[in-house]
Amino acid sequence: MNRFYTLLLTWLIWQPAVAQTPGTSVPLFADTAPLSLTLTTQLQILNRDRVKIPFGEKPEKHPAVLTMAGMSAPLRLPVSLTVRGNYRREAGNCIFPPLVLDLPKKRMDNTVFANQNKLKLVTHCQADNYIVREYLVYKVFNELTDLSFRARLAQITYSDTANRKQGGTHWAILLEDNEDVAKRNGARLAKQRTKAQYTDSLTMAMVGVFEYMIGNTDWSVSYQHNVNLLADTTKKRLLVVPYDFDYAGIVGTSYAIPDKHLNIESVRTRLYRGPSYSAKLLSRVFDRFNEKKKAIYALYEGNPLLEKSYIQATIQYLDEFYTLINNPKRSLRIFGPGSTDNVVIRGLND
Repeated sequence: MNRFYTLLLTWLIWQPAVAQTPGTSVPLFADTAPLSLTLTTQLQILNRDRVKIPFGEKPEKHPAVLTMAGMSAPLRLPVSLTVRGNYRREAGNCIFPPLVLDLPKKRMDNTVFANQNKLKLVTHCQADNYIVREYLVYKVFNELTDLSFRARLAQITYSDTANRKQGGTHWAILLEDNEDVAKRNGARLAKQRTKAQYTDSLTMAMVGVFEYMIGNTDWSVSYQHNVNLLADTTKKRLLVVPYDFDYAGIVGTSYAIPDKHLNIESVRTRLYRGPSYSAKLLSRVFDRFNEKKKAIYALYEGNPLLEKSYIQATIQYLDEFYTLINNPKRSLRIFGPGSTDNVVIRGLND
């Protein structure tokens, strides 16, 4: 049996099922079972579309067919794909580019893609297991707050219309659209730029501590680098939602190298890059992390999609974080007033 489908079957046994009513489909992000999809397009042309689009210009749309098995009849949908991204877009960095999946609204009813229009597709860059690890980081943040991108894991078989060859089967993440994240949280995408200290304190502290937990320094509020800025329409506050975690130490990609200005040799070395906060506010944030500790660990413990050595190393990495936040003196030195970890670097300063 194909290794991918063996893993998929094992995952389905490991994960609790989501109840379905006969004749209906569970919404895309209401279930955690990986989807099995096929994308058929001109792969060579798609994979050559790596040049970053100048500001104001529209990216090229690549027609494709999305096929999904596992239903009474296979679902076949005409879709379009556009290449996106920065680092992972470049051919010298990744073997396949990240994509945007544009779905036909009128054909989505009674399918898993109902009410979806556009989805980000986080594709394989190098090793497939990096995708699974990054997916779990999204799930960790989902546990902590609704101000997060919802994600669904998928096994995608890529088929080339030009020569009928298969481009292989790889893990991918279907990621919620930016505007959908905003609407779900009663907000809109903010157009203005700001600094981290001018955003909502509680949600910003949650993001900063989370990025520290996963060992990620590759983000910036000022430059809106790997974060979305949302404007809360009722409380008139700015909210921060992080994404793109392939540079996080907890993911451990081979290509993740910290910026030289940070003075750390490995992304596994944690460095706090958020604003400093009072002990009172930090206590609220740490309480939330402690409340969700069991659920966060459960994402990793016994997960059949992960190597045992990775699970062991990740649990130890998380243990170190939880030991820190439950030590008032040590945690205040890092996150509290007068903390000195927040290094300012060009392009990533907050």
